[in-house]
Amino acid sequence: MVMWVFGYGSLMSKPGFHFDDKLVGFIKGHRRVFELACIDHRGTPEFPARSCTLIEEEGALCWGTAFCVNGGPEKEKLVIEYLEKRECEYDTKSYIDFYTEEEPSKPALTGVLVFTTTPNKVTNKYFLGPAPLEVMASQIAKAVGPCGTNCEYLFRLENEMDNIGHTEKKVIELANEVRRVLGGV
Repeated sequence: MVMWVFGYGSLMSKPGFHFDDKLVGFIKGHRRVFELACIDHRGTPEFPARSCTLIEEEGALCWGTAFCVNGGPEKEKLVIEYLEKRECEYDTKSYIDFYTEEEPSKPALTGVLVFTTTPNKVTNKYFLGPAPLEVMASQIAKAVGPCGTNCEYLFRLENEMDNIGHTEKKVIELANEVRRVLGGV
C-alpha cells in the first residue's frame, strides 16, 4: 500500500518523516494563505505565529510537494500519528488530486492526504483569518516558539518555492514586508 502526503508549508522543506519518493506539483481549487495560528511550534498563545493553510478558491492552484510513504498500514499509521501531532492546529484531513507540470490537466496522483483548517473563527480557535500585509508581517516578525521564529518558517517557504521553480507573489511580498519590519534583515 502507498500513501501520499501533500506539503505546502513547512512540510515542503522539513517533512519530519521517512518518505520513499517525492513529486513537485500542485493542487487545484485552493490557494495558500497565512491565516492559521500556531501556538506550539513557532509561536505562543500570547504571540501566535502565522502559518499556512489552504482556502478553497475556484481556479486557484497551490504548488507544493507530494511525499510517498511506502511500507504498508503500520508505516502509514506512524506517519499519520506523527502528522496529526505536528499539524494539531489543522482540523481537517482531506484527500485530493495532485497534478504535475508535465500533465496539468490529468491528476498524477489521486487520494493525496492534505491537512487544512476550517476558515471560521467561531468554530476553529486557530483560524486567524485575513489581515493587512503590514499586520501579518508584524505578527510574523514577533512570533517565536520552541521550534524557532515565525520569520524562519516564512523565509524557508519562500526559499523552497524558489527551489521548486514556482515562486508565489504573495509569499515574496509577505517575506519582503517582514524583512522591512525587521530592519532589512
